[in-house]
Amino acid sequence: MNKKPAHAGDLRKGRFSESNRIYHITTTTYERAPWFQDFHCARILISAMHNEHNWVQTLAFTVMPDHLHWLVQLSDGGRLNSVIRNIKSASSRQINKYYRRSGSIWQAGYYDHAVRKDEDVQSIARYIVANPLRAGLVDRIGDYPFWDAVWL
Repeated sequence: MNKKPAHAGDLRKGRFSESNRIYHITTTTYERAPWFQDFHCARILISAMHNEHNWVQTLAFTVMPDHLHWLVQLSDGGRLNSVIRNIKSASSRQINKYYRRSGSIWQAGYYDHAVRKDEDVQSIARYIVANPLRAGLVDRIGDYPFWDAVWL
């Protein structure tokens, strides 16, 4: 059973999808299970993210073993909650199929930060792609396979 954390509803308070706005999204796996240590599972998630290209432009992302950091610009008509629901649903179905299992892959909810005009988007992207370094997963970001940024 996928129990929602007591504060899960708080993450939705005041949430608003604004066209052309840049958002930093963070979402975690259920019980912080490291699903994305598996290369195939990480590729499933990245594919699900790419499938949302009509609604968001990906600026940067890093798929960590148990969570995702995603910097996106919302397109006209795009709704953040729909995009996140779509990637979670698609990746969950495919990962469960791959493992011949059922059950939760993702924790309910997600954190979003609407990037303000005075914030440096490239600094946020550097923070996102440096996550594997800070976590001690690699010594060089180029050695980590599950990240990308448009500024390359």
